[in-house]
Amino acid sequence: MYVIRMKNCAFFARHGVLDEEETLGQRFYIDAELTVEPSRPLTEDSIEDTVNYGVAFAVIEKIVTGHRRFLIEALALEVAKALTARFSQIRKAAITVRKPNAPVPGVLDYVEVTVVWPE
Repeated sequence: MYVIRMKNCAFFARHGVLDEEETLGQRFYIDAELTVEPSRPLTEDSIEDTVNYGVAFAVIEKIVTGHRRFLIEALALEVAKALTARFSQIRKAAITVRKPNAPVPGVLDYVEVTVVWPE
């Protein structure tokens, strides 16, 4: 087993509970930590036997920029499930979603959630 980490994948999207979040949109940042079991030894140096992170990025992008979700928790779970479905080598996906402009009555850098699939 080994881990692939994709950090700070940035996308503009319209997720959130408030109507203004859908109207205005904002940037979301995604981290994916993928625990991978290769189908053949890594010494074979074959892209087909691992997770192609260019394809993984495209899977994440399609979901994040797709239809609106009210909760970033639901967004993270959908990304995790999609990646594990797309790549049979992924044994566990930990997906973190950061929302820098969360509508809270105070000052903060961002709100973030991490979902692990399968649990």
